[in-house]
Amino acid sequence: MSGFLPITRAEMTARGWDEYDFLCITGDAYVDHPSFGFAIITRVLEAAGYRVGILAQPNFRDVNAFKKLGRPKYAAFLTAGNIDSMVAHYSVSGRRRSRDDYTPGGVMGKRPDRAATVYAQMVKKAYPDLPVVIGGLEASLRRFAHYDYWDDSVHPSVLEESGADLLAFGMGENTMTAIANHLASGKPISELRNLTGITYLTKDMSDCAFPYVICPGFDEVVRDKRAYAKATRIQMREQDPVRGKAIVQRHKSGFLVQTPPSMPLTQEEFDRTYELPYQKMYHPSYEAQGGVKAIEEVRFSIIHNRGCFGGCNFCSLAFHQGRMVTARSHDSVIEEAKALSQEPDFKGYIHDVGGPTANFRRTSCKGQRERGMCERNCLAPTPCKNLDTDQTDYLELLRKLRALPKIKKVFIRSGIRFDYLLQDKTSDFFDELVEHHVSGQLKVAPEHCSDTVLRYMDKPPFDVYLRFAEQFMKKTRRAGKEQYLVPYLISSHPGCTMQDAVRLAEYLNSIGHMPEQVQDFYPTPGTVSTCMYYTGIDPRTMENVYVPKDPHEKAMQRALLQWRKPEKRALVLEALKRANREDLIGFGKECLIRPEARKQRSTRGGQEWKPKRKAEKHGRSRH
Repeated sequence: MSGFLPITRAEMTARGWDEYDFLCITGDAYVDHPSFGFAIITRVLEAAGYRVGILAQPNFRDVNAFKKLGRPKYAAFLTAGNIDSMVAHYSVSGRRRSRDDYTPGGVMGKRPDRAATVYAQMVKKAYPDLPVVIGGLEASLRRFAHYDYWDDSVHPSVLEESGADLLAFGMGENTMTAIANHLASGKPISELRNLTGITYLTKDMSDCAFPYVICPGFDEVVRDKRAYAKATRIQMREQDPVRGKAIVQRHKSGFLVQTPPSMPLTQEEFDRTYELPYQKMYHPSYEAQGGVKAIEEVRFSIIHNRGCFGGCNFCSLAFHQGRMVTARSHDSVIEEAKALSQEPDFKGYIHDVGGPTANFRRTSCKGQRERGMCERNCLAPTPCKNLDTDQTDYLELLRKLRALPKIKKVFIRSGIRFDYLLQDKTSDFFDELVEHHVSGQLKVAPEHCSDTVLRYMDKPPFDVYLRFAEQFMKKTRRAGKEQYLVPYLISSHPGCTMQDAVRLAEYLNSIGHMPEQVQDFYPTPGTVSTCMYYTGIDPRTMENVYVPKDPHEKAMQRALLQWRKPEKRALVLEALKRANREDLIGFGKECLIRPEARKQRSTRGGQEWKPKRKAEKHGRSRH
């Protein structure tokens, strides 16, 4: 019998099941790997003693597809998948993507737009009285009234739009187990009010089990952008499992209540979660369709931590995983590495030992588990004086992994927080990072070079990155290696003027680096930066902020970062003129583009003379 959880009635029968407890639906293909949140939740439920049936990418146009496994005993739990369905389908410019790496064969169209909403509605059609719980990234980030970039309008909570009974936000292992236990005990889902990490709708606030704050309601945030910004500020402030209060937001169908976030898993819980019997692969039924490409990036990688106290404004991690970092034990990670090394396709290389930020292994200061996280960013604009900067634990873990038999190299690819690295009181981790853990290129995320833009991103000043880059190259030369930094950059972030975009192009030109791909700022639900984009207000200060929204201006800002490409020339030229930076049009090494060719006029024999054009290679003339 397959080690995968059943996806058909035949597989249920093979297990001897005549019924099952929970129907779990995902917008992705079924990949039983702990890098997929859906796999974790289904295995956690199985470990709690429940029978779990799986529907992966059911036909969302046919209600009978949701009846394929029969009616579950207790409830349906569903997620849109590992990434937001709208991001999976559309680029920031609105272009429909050509492939979906989370679908067998990369085929597009196997999940609907706004999949969490559509799936919940279809389950309610199939089984009107069945409790439905939505979770995962898409639902988690849409739990309040939110700006929808693709509609350019404010939507109500996904809980109200979908008709689901409950929303579980965050990572959810303990939350989903508690929900399952509640339902299995015969209690109605409407009585589940004293659990952290959930969002529900109610007509009567008397059943709220927690102290709460009220943020501006749906109608108000639709009418008033300042009210939207105020709501965002309240929502971000209370996302703390220790000091956070419940948040109430009025909706058309009643009061939306978010209970405080759940505490992060303890190290023992984290270890147990990652030691469950994952198959570490997609379901074998997908092989004939070309497999699932998304497994390639994570198959020989190891997640060792969760959470991020960096708190970048454009990132949804703080709203979903939280800012309180927790990590697996060395023994747990080492056992996973040993198991990977026995895989027949393993070539000796662990591609990544990371997580949201690879070099975070503990909470940022000692008092967080008692007092909760401060409202200020732990690292930006300057590191907090209470920051615990010791990275020895991570270094020791990497040393143990390097020493294992069959392990040739252990790389770090998921992201080093360079400003945190520079705070380490010793250079041991930095030295060994350069010596052992870079696969030719180290990807880091300065995001921009303008300190004004970086403040709106809640990132450190640019000179911090310059210090890191200088030390990295010195250490690389000392180690006798040829290694490079690949900076992640964002164009058109709120606060970024054309002058800022030009300065970033100047910096890239000065280091001889032109990125092949540029990430234009993508306003997704659940981030401070998206609030800025929609409202033109920084919710931290309630002050106005410039936002590049015009598609043509955004195209110019993006083109400046790829100034050498001939097809970008016209946009770059226009951008430089608009920014009053025509000094960068010329022949000097500091210039981005050369002047436009000018016709020269002469009268030779009474005829107009034009300079000859050089022929292109292969005898073709330039047109």
